[in-house]
This record gives sequence, C-alpha cells and structure tokens, in this order.
Amino acid sequence: MAFASAVALLVVSCFQKNGTLQQKSGSGSVSYNFDIRPILSDKCFACHGPDANKREAGLRLDVAESAYAKLKDGNGFAILPGKPEESEVYKRITSVDPSYQMPTPESHLGLLNESEIGLVRQWIEQGAKYEKHWAFTAPVLPALPEVSDEAWPKNEIDRFVLQKMEGAGLAPNEEATQSHLLKRVALDLTGLPPTLAMQEKFAGDQSDKSYEKVVDELLSQKTFGEKMAVYWLDVARYADSYGYQDDEYRTQWPWRDWVINAFNKNMPYDRFLSWQIAGDMLPNANKEQILATAFFRNHKYTEEGGVIPEEYRIEYNIDKTKTFSTGVLGLTVECAQCHDHKYDPISQEDYYRLFAFFNNSKEAGYEGDVSQSKPAKNPIMTISDEEARTLLPFINRPDTSRLSVSVLGDLDTLRPTHILNRGVYDAPGRVVTAAALPAVMKFDTTKIAQNRLGLAQWTTSKSNPLTARVFVNQIWQEFFGRGIVKSTGDFGMQGDLPTNPALLDWLAVDFMNHGWNVKRLVRQIVTSATYRQSARVTEEKLKADPENIYMSRGPRYRLPAELVRDMVLSTSGLLNPKIGGPSVKPYQPKGLWEAATSGRGTLRTYQQDKEDALYRRGMYTFIKLTVPPPSMIIFDASNRDHCEVKRSRTNTPLQALVMLNDPTVLEASRVMAERLVTKSADPKAGIRESFQRILCRQPTDKEMKLLADYYNDEISAFTKDKKTAAKVLNVGEYPHEPKANQAQAAALMRVINALYNMEETITKS
Repeated sequence: MAFASAVALLVVSCFQKNGTLQQKSGSGSVSYNFDIRPILSDKCFACHGPDANKREAGLRLDVAESAYAKLKDGNGFAILPGKPEESEVYKRITSVDPSYQMPTPESHLGLLNESEIGLVRQWIEQGAKYEKHWAFTAPVLPALPEVSDEAWPKNEIDRFVLQKMEGAGLAPNEEATQSHLLKRVALDLTGLPPTLAMQEKFAGDQSDKSYEKVVDELLSQKTFGEKMAVYWLDVARYADSYGYQDDEYRTQWPWRDWVINAFNKNMPYDRFLSWQIAGDMLPNANKEQILATAFFRNHKYTEEGGVIPEEYRIEYNIDKTKTFSTGVLGLTVECAQCHDHKYDPISQEDYYRLFAFFNNSKEAGYEGDVSQSKPAKNPIMTISDEEARTLLPFINRPDTSRLSVSVLGDLDTLRPTHILNRGVYDAPGRVVTAAALPAVMKFDTTKIAQNRLGLAQWTTSKSNPLTARVFVNQIWQEFFGRGIVKSTGDFGMQGDLPTNPALLDWLAVDFMNHGWNVKRLVRQIVTSATYRQSARVTEEKLKADPENIYMSRGPRYRLPAELVRDMVLSTSGLLNPKIGGPSVKPYQPKGLWEAATSGRGTLRTYQQDKEDALYRRGMYTFIKLTVPPPSMIIFDASNRDHCEVKRSRTNTPLQALVMLNDPTVLEASRVMAERLVTKSADPKAGIRESFQRILCRQPTDKEMKLLADYYNDEISAFTKDKKTAAKVLNVGEYPHEPKANQAQAAALMRVINALYNMEETITKS
C-alpha cells in the first residue's frame, strides 16, 4: 500500500466518519480521541476493550498500560510507540493472512481501510499517545477564534462556526428574509407561528435592534415554557397512563405544570436538575421541591395480578437509572446492566453503584389494592386546593378535589444493593454501595452523601465534564435539528465526535459561568448570525456539506408533531391558550383504544372531550402508553415508554393523509373560511389573509393567481351543488358562522386546506 501518500493526503484533508467531521491539522498531528479511538472502538474494542468477559488474549487496547505491555504469549508488544512495524496491532491490521489479520473474518467487523491504516501508522510513529476520552475531561473555556470575515459574527458562537466554515472553504449564507426569520424564531421559542399583528409590527420596525426586541418579547411569553417543556417530557417519558396490559389512568400532569413554570421562571438548570433528582431530600423540602421528583416516577407500572413484585421493583429502578444516564449524562450506561460495558469504561459494578441511588425508594413493585392508588403510586404527594392556590399556584387545576402525584421518597433504613448476575432480579451477587460513575468524575464520599442529594451535587458540579455539555448539545439540537454531538444520547466512545469541539466546550463553560441560565443560552443561539442565515442551499454546498456540519446555511426541517397541531389551531383562531392542567382527548379514529385494551379500567374506551378542550395544544393530548395518539406518532412523536433525547424524522405518505383528512385540520380550514367570508365578500382578501396567517409571509403574484383560480373552480362547482357545499362544511364540533355564504365558505375552505398541505407550512426554514 502507498502509506506515505495516504498519510500525506490525510494530513491536509478532511473526511467524514459516520457523519462526524474529522479535520487534520496542518502539523500532521494525530489525535487519539478524534482520529484513533473511533477506529479502535469500531474494529477492536469488542474483543480488546473494557468488557473483561469478552476480552481476548488478555489484551486491552483502550488503555495505554495494557496496549504498551508485553503480550501474554511473550511475542512482542501490541503497540510499541514510535515503531509501527514492530507493533503487533499494525502488523495484524495490514496482514492479508485470514488466520493472522485483525479484525478476524469471523468477527464480521470489516478490515480497516487505507485511510484508517495510515492514521494508525502515523499515530504510532508519533508516540502512540493515549488521551482520556474527550467527554470525560472537564471542558475549559477556549479562546475565541480569529476569523477572516470580522463583519459577520454577531456573538461568540459565530466565531467558532465561521472558523470551521472558512477552514472548509465555505462561506455563510445571507440572512434570512424578515418573514422567514420571524416564523423560524417564533416557532422555536413558543412553538407557535407569529400572529398577523406580530408580523405587521416586525415589518414596520426598521430599528437596528428590531430582531432582538422580538426575541426578548417571545422569551417573555408563557408559551416559551410550553415549547421548552415538550423536549423535556420526552426525556422524562411523561405519559397519562401506566402502560402494560390494563394501562390505567394516572395523574402526573401537575409535574408537567411545574416543568412549564420552571422554564418560564428561568430556573437555573443546575437547580432544575437538583430538584428533580433529590428535591425531597433538600433541607426543609417544600411541596414544590418534592413535586419536582415526579420526574423519576413517570415510568411504566404494572397493575396485573400474579406479578413478582421484586422483579418489577428492580425494573422500575433500572428505568430510573437509564433516564438519568441517558437524559442527563448522555451515556449508554444500561449496557452495563448485565456485563461490563463493551466500549465505555463502565463496569457492571459501576452500574449497580449508580443504580443504588434509586434502590432505596419506598416504591413497591406491585400494589395489591390498586383501587386505592389508581391516580398515583406510593410514595404519593397529595395537593389540596389551598396548597394549589398558595404554595403551587402554577398548577392549573380543573376542580377543587385533592390531587395525587407519584414522587420520590426513601426508606428509613438502607436497602442493600446487589450486583445482579446477568442483570436478573433473582440472581443477586455481592453487595455494593452507592457511587456515581468514576470514569466521568470521582464521587468523593468524604464531601458528599451517598444518597440522591449527593448524586445531585455530583451531577451539577462545575467539574462534571458531561452535564453542561449534554444540556447545551440538547438545546442546540432543538434549534438546528442536530446536536454538535450528533448522537445526543451517547457521549461515550461509540458516540459521534463533536463537529465543533471548541464551540461545545465554550457553550458549556459559558453556560455554567453565567449561572446555568437557560434563557440566556437560548438567546445567544437565536441572536447569532449562524441561526439567522437563510436556509437556501446551493448544489455546491449540498455536495460539499450534505448534513450542514459546517453550519453554512440556516436550519430547515419539519415541525415536531405537537407543533404541527399547534400551527393549525393557532392560525385558524381555534387554539385554546390555557396553560397547564390535565391532558385532553381530541378527535381520534374510532376503535383504537378498544382494539388494544384488557377490557378493564377507566381507559378501556376512548371518551372524546368537548368544546374548548378539543382545541388545546398538542403537548396536552392524552398519551395512553399502549395506544399513543395516532396523528402525533405518524409525525414521529415519542411514544413516551422510555427516555428519548432525539426523535426520528421521517417522511411518509401517512403524514400527507393526516394533513388532508384529519378532522382538526379540516375543522380549522372550515372555521377560518367561515370567519373570513363573513368578514369580507372579496375572495382575494380572504385568500391573502389566510396565506399570511398560515405561511407567515405575503403570497407572490403567481401564488395568488394559482389560488384564485382554484377558488373560482371550487365556487363554481359549489354554487351549482349547494348540498355538496353543506356536506364539505359539515366537519368538527365548533359552531358555524350563521351569516357565512356556504358556497363561498366551502370554496375558501378548500383553498385553506391546500395551504395547510403545503410543505412550507409545516417546515421551519
């Protein structure tokens, strides 16, 4: 192989591995973290990694001591720094002998390619220096990069982005138009499109700070908390039923009200986390702090007779451990439930020591008398009407009955935690005590307690290398559709490398240094030049950077499922703006619940809500775990049966069928049409206003002509066939406008429905 030429090419070029940018420096320096470890992780760690049970030949290639040591058979060294030809690893990855080469053919891992072999050779030649995994090293505040185009950056974020962009020979897009930018930021900050009044106000403000004023106005609205809460409900696997066969109703929605309020009050993220991890353990804990711990009680529960209580008690705590590790630390710790982690330095003992923080809960695996605990499971916090008025005024209670919420609470005496052989509940091994993951950061038992309060302190320490990084990455994903670390829930060795490590570290450290201020972080992102770019993409840019890793264009992707519903309701004027409260049951195809039920319980049949409850925001739609809301699942909403930090984004014909036939979309089209027809007899005025409400911009002349022609065709047909017009308008339960001309309303309804079905309507661009 032409190794010299391959290495020379690698030194000055960039390549992508699993969608992750890797750029070589001009010095030819090879990084273990960013160049070598991904190769070893993919090809070697399954047999020569952290998992002692699967380790071959007693060799670990994830730690220097083992890699440098003499091989067990005495024949040389796996890695001899400075001497690739004498390193067994290099000899085996370049061998063509199937009985000698690595990875072995029977492993089905595939051989290294020429580029990868060249990097390994160069790394060994340079001394084969190992580095601690980047995500387990505490971030430090990097210096702001120098850039060629000093006029473009609007804040520090842009300097990091532009440096990468310029290094790749790319230039940023122009700023998005006013209308596109307003729609984008309104949807991102409130989950709702801008109203006509907001559009007109923004268009008329010619001051230098007009955009910043809009951002501040949106951040101050209570709808900001609702929008932010949607993502956290996925992390917390929030649902309105227990799951499993009976899938009974539960009342965790007061915790959802708390989350919305916390984001609106701009509660610092470290406090937001601490209360949810251990609010009940704080000195003189109040009911709000205890309510926050409902975060960990949102998992599924069985109510079926004949179960083994200990089996499910263990299962519930496994779920809590996974939610904490995935949602807060961004790690796949659950891989170590049955054996040492194959790729990350997390042993099975480490797993059960983390598990131990939740293992002392009063929570039972099964409560025999479920009639006494249907709305909530022990331990329970009750909230009286008086407490809701005085201590917890953010709870939107529909009546004066006492509320019950499942919260955390520990036993008075310590329950022993065993390492479970193969992860099985009835195969206990030796006892371990609670401690957080040593690979991430030391858990100093001389300074913090071995309970959930100590875990909260460890988690929110500024020395913790993961917590702030993981959160700012999740927030970045909310605004750009992809995190700086693409694998949002995996910052471990099998996860994607950060596309802009310096930016990630700067955001994390700056976030902590400014009091974990969530609204400040969000404002930094949406006021950056990076965020404000047009989403227009040229063929050259698409070819050079298909995933927009370099951020040389603005974000463009479909709205989340809840926001599709919100957009339809808000633009039509149907939206019920009430904040919080119990979940509601909007229109749904008949028979879905009945076809997937045990035939028992209060949720055995679907009882649709009426009047204003039909028009609540998507985040308040009732989620039954065994039968999630169908229209939202079709648009890739989380089914909420486990912690989820990143939704999939598909494009299927079913989504078009929803927009064409869903009763909510048809009803919204009808209601808007009837109101506009009653308001003005000029059909063009109705078309123009509906276009601006839905698309958030003025139509072009070509668009107006196309829509007007469609309207004329439809009204001609409906004038001749008034029965069909009445049939078309006969959708939804919202009262009709008695003065609306039916033929005109039906024709305009068809136009509006077409607008709702435009790709631009449900796309943030």
